[in-house]
Amino acid sequence: MKVDGSYTFNTDRETVWNALLSPDVLSGCIPGSEKFVSTGPESYDIAMRIKIAAMTGNYTGKITIRNRVDLQSYTMIVEGTGRSGTVRGEGDFTFTETNGVTTVNIVGDARISGVIARVGQRLMGSASKMLMNQFFDCLKSKVEA
Repeated sequence: MKVDGSYTFNTDRETVWNALLSPDVLSGCIPGSEKFVSTGPESYDIAMRIKIAAMTGNYTGKITIRNRVDLQSYTMIVEGTGRSGTVRGEGDFTFTETNGVTTVNIVGDARISGVIARVGQRLMGSASKMLMNQFFDCLKSKVEA
């Protein structure tokens, strides 16, 4: 499943960049985050509880940042496993700034398997967009405050 989005912030690129790499900001803005522990440079173990429609699941997994080009781009890889299946997503983040306004563009791919894939496949596109919007709304409240 393709995942994409574009999010605009009324602040400079460095502020948005730093927030998106901050463990405190990430742990506070990831929907359903229950645990967020650094395991190395730009690598984190996570635990999340996510509810999509009538399905609720607990997931444990890992977030890793790769291909980092400071203030320009990076790739975020998210992997999670729960009783209802597995999720793996990879997204390329690019950052641009024009007149003090920063835009973050994301293009990626997500794969799900297990019960959640069979039962919730038709919901996953809208659910992934909803979760991304929740995350970036939270981020916006932190960097534009």
